[in-house]
Amino acid sequence: TMLDRVLDLYNDLERHRVMLSFKGDLTPELVTALLGLVERKMEHIEPDHRMRKRVFNVVMECLQNLYHHNALRANAAEGGQPAEEAQGVVMIAQNDAGYSVLTGNFMAGAEVDTLKAQLERVNALGPDELRDLYKKKLADGRYTSSGGGGLGLIDIARRSGHKLEYGFVPYDTQSTFFSLNVNVTA
Repeated sequence: TMLDRVLDLYNDLERHRVMLSFKGDLTPELVTALLGLVERKMEHIEPDHRMRKRVFNVVMECLQNLYHHNALRANAAEGGQPAEEAQGVVMIAQNDAGYSVLTGNFMAGAEVDTLKAQLERVNALGPDELRDLYKKKLADGRYTSSGGGGLGLIDIARRSGHKLEYGFVPYDTQSTFFSLNVNVTA
């Protein structure tokens, strides 16, 4: 029955300790709602206040990245209508080491090299270098509300304390699916 299928799915999510899973178009209101949900769930499952804050901030940056990409795709589509694949996916799971924040979105294939270079640069730096680069980016004021000059990625890497795991899967001649997995551990 349908109920059995729903319960099976629910049990799967529970077993993998998935706190939140979402696929679809993101709006500012939805981002706010998802963040509220994460905050409430974290209060129940994570006793350490600092860990809660770090996970929340990583989720916030990741959702803002997703929203930004969706907004760009929507503007690029005919007549400002969201493109069919202007969808984001987000999944937040708890594991033995901490938390995993997985996001994915379609992006222009032409932008892949630039993003990959940013990710590699961020992954090549240690904590102190990341902090210095972050301060430098803030100070030079070149970051924009949309592009961020890689500021979001630097912040995510700083808060997670891990290398960013990412993948690019070509989708069609114009688009690539970009996935980012951020691990946040104690």
